[in-house]
Amino acid sequence: MKRPQARGIAGTCALAALALATAGCSTGPVARVGIVDTTPSAALGQMDYSANEAGTYRLRPSDVVSVTVFREPDLSVENVPVGADGNLSLPLLGAMRVEGLTTSQVEKAVAERLAKGDLVDPRVSVNVMQFGSHIVTVEGAVDKPGMYPFKPGTRLSGAISLAAGPKREAKLSEVVIFRQTERGMAVAKFDYGAVRAGTMLDPVLLPSDRVVVGTSGLTQFWLDIVKTLPAFALFAQL
Repeated sequence: MKRPQARGIAGTCALAALALATAGCSTGPVARVGIVDTTPSAALGQMDYSANEAGTYRLRPSDVVSVTVFREPDLSVENVPVGADGNLSLPLLGAMRVEGLTTSQVEKAVAERLAKGDLVDPRVSVNVMQFGSHIVTVEGAVDKPGMYPFKPGTRLSGAISLAAGPKREAKLSEVVIFRQTERGMAVAKFDYGAVRAGTMLDPVLLPSDRVVVGTSGLTQFWLDIVKTLPAFALFAQL
């Protein structure tokens, strides 16, 4: 009396296994040969996003820098963070506003302030040791969601790679980035398959961006079935 039910379970399992196997065999989008499309789509909210890297880096709060004054070890500091107020604390000079400045501009400003004291022709070198301000949050259908530090110039594809890539149930056409702008929180949609194929903008990340990878309802349905069925049903005969 239980044989038809067993067949039904086994049949469902077989279909689920076939669906998952078929999904796993996908080779992904075929890359388009030539110049990658970097045009933002207004319809997808991409106008605040760009494929171009900033030419010169400007310091932000939480960045960590080292300031070296040539032949003046007492005036040199290592691994000093830029404060939340945008200031950098330096020996003899005290708090100095550096947010939004390039390392070259900081070098010049420090040298000028030191020259007003007893130091003759000071030579200053400033280096960014850690981009502490650069954190991206990756959520949704990725293998390892979380918050990740990244280097300036990292793109959307890099953020997904940091999270160990998309899951099998990921809906690659439903990837969104949340970004704080002067007008408020902006949301843009991206088709990650098109990004990988080179037919859609792969945007450069900004500090505090939030990436969410959507989930395919159909694929998730089959995965839920497999999880709820008894293990022995996978080996039942039709």
